[in-house]
Amino acid sequence: MEHDLPPVLSLDIGGTKLAAGVVTGDGRIHGWQVTPTRREEGPLPVLARLFDLGRKSVAEAGPPHVAAVGISCGGPLDTTTGVLECPPHLPGWIDVPVGEMAAQEFGLPCALENDATAATLGEFRYGAGRGTATMLYLTISTGVGGGSVIGGRLHRGAAGNGGELGHVMVRPGGRRCSCGRLGCLEAYASGTAIAQRAREAIAAGRASSLSAIELPTAEDVFHATEAGDALATEVWNETTWALGSAITDLVNAFEPELVVLGGGVTRSGARLLDPVRAAVARDAMPPAARTARIELSRLGAGVGVVGAGAVAHDLVASGKSHA
Repeated sequence: MEHDLPPVLSLDIGGTKLAAGVVTGDGRIHGWQVTPTRREEGPLPVLARLFDLGRKSVAEAGPPHVAAVGISCGGPLDTTTGVLECPPHLPGWIDVPVGEMAAQEFGLPCALENDATAATLGEFRYGAGRGTATMLYLTISTGVGGGSVIGGRLHRGAAGNGGELGHVMVRPGGRRCSCGRLGCLEAYASGTAIAQRAREAIAAGRASSLSAIELPTAEDVFHATEAGDALATEVWNETTWALGSAITDLVNAFEPELVVLGGGVTRSGARLLDPVRAAVARDAMPPAARTARIELSRLGAGVGVVGAGAVAHDLVASGKSHA
C-alpha cells in the first residue's frame, strides 16, 4: 500500500539548517536540498527561502506532481491549526501560521508536525522500526527530542506535543535545561550540553587538549575522548550515564520492542551505543531489559524529511485538506 501513495513535498525547519525533498511512497527522498536556516533573519525571510527550496526539490525530482506538503519543526506547535507557537530553537517565532502559509504557497493540503514526532513516524515506517509495534525514538542533537509508537500507532498526546523524552529528569536539582527545569536529560546528553560542560571545565582551569580549541563542540569532545583526554572522557561518561539512566526509565515504563537513537551526537556510534545498552541491560526490569533492542537510526540526516513525508502521506490517505 505504501508504494501506491503519491509523492509529497517534505520540508524540515531546523535551528541551523533547512532541508527539503520529495518523498515517494517507499520513503525515498528525491530532489534533496539543504541550506542554512539563518534564523536571526526572522520567520518571513527564512520561510521564503524554505519554500524556494521546496520548489527546487519539486523541479529536480520531476513528475509526477506532489499531492501534499509535510513540514517538520521543533515545537511547541499546534498540529491542528499548523501554527508554530514559540519554538526555543527559533527565537522570536511566535504564533507563525506556517501550515497556512505553505498551503497558500503551493496550493496543496499541508500538515505541520513536531520534528521528533515526524522522525519517529519516519523511522517506524521506513527505518529501523519497520515491523515493530512498540517503539521509542530519541533524537540527540542540539537538544533532545523524542516520540513513541504504541500498538502500531504514533502517540501525539492530548495537545499534539507528546513525546518530550528529552525532558525526563535524570538528576534532580542538576543543570538548568532549556525548558527551565533542573536536571533534564537534555541538559546532559544534547550536543549543546556536552560542549557547554567541557567549556565550563576548561574555564575553571581543568587541563585538556580541548583548551587549544576556541569553542569546543560535542564532536570535539568525542574526538578528544577517543584520543584518551581525561576531561573529555569524564564529560562523555556523564553523557552516556544520563542517556542510559533515562532510557532505562523509559524502557521500564513502555517495555518497547525497540529504542532508536538518532541525531548528530549518535554519529559517535559504539562509543555512545555500547554504554547505553550496557546500562539498560544492567538496570532495567528483567522482562523489559530482555525485550528492548537499542539501535541507531537507519535514516540518518534525512530522517526529518522522510518523517515529514510520512505525515503528508497520512494526510493524503485521510482525504483531509489539512492535518
